[in-house]
This record gives sequence, C-alpha cells and structure tokens, in this order.
Amino acid sequence: MSTLKRFFKDTIIYGIAAVLPRVINFLLVRVHTDALPPDSFSENTYFYIWAALFSVLLTFGLETAFFRFYNKEEKKDTLVSTAFVTMLFVVAIFFVSLTIFFDSFLGLFDFESNPLRLKLFIGILALDTIAMVPFAYLRASNRPIKYAVIKLINVAVIVIVTLLGLKYIPAFLEQGKSLPEIITANYAKTPKVNYIFIANILGSALSFLLLIPILTKFKLNFDFKLLKKMLQYSWPIAVAGIAYVINENLDKYLIKQELGDFEMGIYAACYKLAIFMNLYIMAFRLGAEPFFFNHADKKNAKETYAKIMNYFVIIGALFFVGIVVYIDILKELFIKNSEYWDAIIIVPIVLLAYLFLGIYHNLAIWYKLTDKTRYGMYFSIFGAIITVVINVWLIEKIGIIASAWATLAAYSSMAIISYFYGKKHYPIKYNLQKMGIYLIVSVVISYLSFIQFRGNYWISTLFILIFSGIIYWNEKTELKTIFKK
Repeated sequence: MSTLKRFFKDTIIYGIAAVLPRVINFLLVRVHTDALPPDSFSENTYFYIWAALFSVLLTFGLETAFFRFYNKEEKKDTLVSTAFVTMLFVVAIFFVSLTIFFDSFLGLFDFESNPLRLKLFIGILALDTIAMVPFAYLRASNRPIKYAVIKLINVAVIVIVTLLGLKYIPAFLEQGKSLPEIITANYAKTPKVNYIFIANILGSALSFLLLIPILTKFKLNFDFKLLKKMLQYSWPIAVAGIAYVINENLDKYLIKQELGDFEMGIYAACYKLAIFMNLYIMAFRLGAEPFFFNHADKKNAKETYAKIMNYFVIIGALFFVGIVVYIDILKELFIKNSEYWDAIIIVPIVLLAYLFLGIYHNLAIWYKLTDKTRYGMYFSIFGAIITVVINVWLIEKIGIIASAWATLAAYSSMAIISYFYGKKHYPIKYNLQKMGIYLIVSVVISYLSFIQFRGNYWISTLFILIFSGIIYWNEKTELKTIFKK
C-alpha cells in the first residue's frame, strides 16, 4: 500500500471516529434550537466557552507531546504512566480548587442561578482530561477501530439522553402520559438546557470506563525527567491552545456582552453550520498528526507533506463551495427555528476561515518536527490579537458579521506567517500556484452562488461540477498513481 494511500485510509477511519460523533451532535442542534429560544441556546454556548478554555489549561499541550515522544521513547510503559499520572494530579488540583472556591467560581462563570451547572462543568472536564492519555495511546499505537468504537458509544449516550431530556420527556408530560414518579417529580426543577450537560457527563463517564482496561496493561513507572522534557515541548502548544480558544470563543463572549443573549444565540447557532469544514479539518488532524511524526525520517517526507497539503486544499475547497451553494437547504434542515436565520450571512466567511485554519495546521508540521513549538505559540498569539482588536473595534459598529471577519483575518494571517517562517526552518516545496488557483476559484463560485444566484441550484450545481472537472483534469495522473492496486 502506498504511503499516501495508507494515510488516506487512516484519516478516513479517524474521520469516522471524530466526525461521525460530531455530525450526530451537530444534528442535535435542530433539537436544541427547537427546544430552546436563542437566549437559552446562548447559555449552552457560554458553558462550552469556559469548558474549551479549561480543557486547554488542564491538558497543557501534553497530547501533542505524547505523539512526539511516543516514537522517541523505548519504554512505552513509562511514557503512558507518566502522562496519565500527571493528568490525574492536575485533575485532583482542579477538583479540589473548584470545590473549595465553589461560590467564587459560580460568580466567575455567571452560574449563580444554577449551581448544578458548575458541578457538571467540573465533572465533564475531569473525566475528559484523564481520558486524554488512553485516547492518545490508541491513536499513537495505530488502533483507530477501538478509538472509533469508544467515541461512537460516547455520542450514542449523549444523543439518547439529550433526546429524552429535550424532546420526548416534555412531549410525554404535555400529553399527560404516565411516567415514573422520579421523572415527573424532578424534571421541571432542572432547566432544559442542563440536560445537554447531563448527557455530556454521562457519555464522558462511560467512555472513561471503557478506557480503563487499556491503562491496566501498563506498569506504573513515573519518570520526572521525561515529564520535564514533555512539558518543555508542550508549554508553547498550551499557550497556542489558549490563543486558539480566544480566536474561537471571544467573539461569542463579546457579542453576549455588547449585543445581548439573543444576538449571541443566533450567531452561535449559525456558526455551527460551519462545522462541516471544522469536522473535515478535525478528521484530517487526527490522521495526519501521528502520520507526520511517524513519517518524518523517510527520504521523501517533505514531498509527501506537499502532496497531502495539495489534496487537503482541494477537498477543503470542494467542501467550502458545496456548503455555501446549499446553505439555505442546510439551514432549514438543521435550524428549523427561523429566529436564528438572521445570522446566516456569517457562514461563508467562517467556512473560509476554517479552511485557512486547516492550511495552518498543515503548515504547523515544520515547528512540531523541529521542536520549535514556540513559533506555534507566537502565531496563535498574533491571531488572538487580531481577533481581539477587530471584535472590540467593530462589533458595536457592524454587528455580528464583524466577528466572522475577525475569524477569517486571524486564521489567514496565521497561515501566511507560518508559511514564510517554515521556508526558513523546514522548507517544503508546496505548489502554491495550483493551490492558490483552487482557493480563488472556490471563493468566486461561492460569492456568485451566495450573492448573485442564491436559491438557483441549477446554476450553482453546474458551478460545482465545472470546478470538480477542473480539479480532476489537473490531478488525474496523481490520483491514478495513489489509488492504483
């Protein structure tokens, strides 16, 4: 099997593991927006803004460090146990700190009216943090099937509990149907939005239970020197992760503060329509990150990385065009409540921003392989500064679309800067001309479809077919080489 073919195979399996659960979760947006008004949906988004920030703080970039050291360290037991014990220690400090200062954190997170929400917050983060190491081990040791099965079980629990809490139980109660007394007595006491978080913590708990047999295979052997090396590698990644959280979530936070819960709710809901591009990037990263490290010592590594970038841009451009062309169909499928539709204009901008983010992740291989992760920190901080400046400057003036433009400006700038620094430290001959043409054509088609031919699916579909034909004509020789038997 060719190197690229093996890469695509692994990426597809990891894609199923990561993308299918997220797609199913995304389908729940319809359930969320049907059951919750924009103000309550804003509460859901606000919860996960804080969860995203603390997730980065707790894991501290050690997942990427795990991949880096997995191929360098002969004693796998020591690496796994050192990383896992570290995560247990961090979670213990987190749990004790938030328990002791519970009332203070209620105020910080604006959860005073709902203390249960903070308890769920602590539980979800604790479980997901200690599950990070066994999940990373499954990826590093090329066991994508088991990884996928556990992830799918997780999302199955979330789906079942969410549907019960937001759809079926309230429907049964409205119809006067008989339910167990424990449900009828307690259901109304809990705000509906909390059932989203309850579903999450139950899914995380079951996932961790399924991961325990993996951990029992390793001898407990903590190595402080190894941890020190891992932390030296990971801390810039952690800082970059915090900057990424700012890029992804500051817009929603500031919209809530400046424009109110309703505007934040519709923005966050329509923002989720860009998840298709985000899922594509996630699937790619899950397959690519271990592959890039494992393939680094091969003679043709740089040539392979360049080809992978080319196909990433091609597939990403097709995703971009396809989503924009059928955006009105997608909004009616996934966000039936028309209260949310005023924010649909942000979707094409955010899609393009995520495409540039994916390009940036591709380019990031140079500083990860050369152990210069501080550059990733610098680039992410630069992007976060752009995000802060544009949002603070323009939200009050032009509304929620300012946040979409800020996201695009941040991620495109990060990709451009990373490329030029990468040329100095780890030069890879990317075919910029070809990729640039694909990107420009995709933007033109998307603009024409969204602005000039909105709703005219015959013309827009013709654009997609022409674009696909151009790509096939340019790439047919390489594609036949990759997929030949």
